[in-house]
Amino acid sequence: MSRSNPLLTALPFPVEQSLQRLGANLKTARLRRNLSLTAVAEKIGANRRVIADAENGKPSTGIAIYAALLWVYGLLPQLDEVAVPERDQEGLTLSNLRDRSRARKGGGLDDDF
Repeated sequence: MSRSNPLLTALPFPVEQSLQRLGANLKTARLRRNLSLTAVAEKIGANRRVIADAENGKPSTGIAIYAALLWVYGLLPQLDEVAVPERDQEGLTLSNLRDRSRARKGGGLDDDF
């Protein structure tokens, strides 16, 4: 018995919109390069339907397909900019809140050099 992923059946609207934008952007990149679905599919070793699904923002499309498409179009370095820890303002704020404001009591200094 196969259980389906509830995320795929009840995708949060902002996630759905982002996937659709990404797919549309990838389609634009493909068309600007005058590449067919078949040519791109052959280059990454996938079925042309998988490429069409990615371009339509289908939630079940694997991230490897999106990464491969970015690679084909010379856009893969942009993926390196996603979720960069140094730009995660909320994460940085939370991390700073947990930083110690003073030293712990310990065993003292050791003069064994």
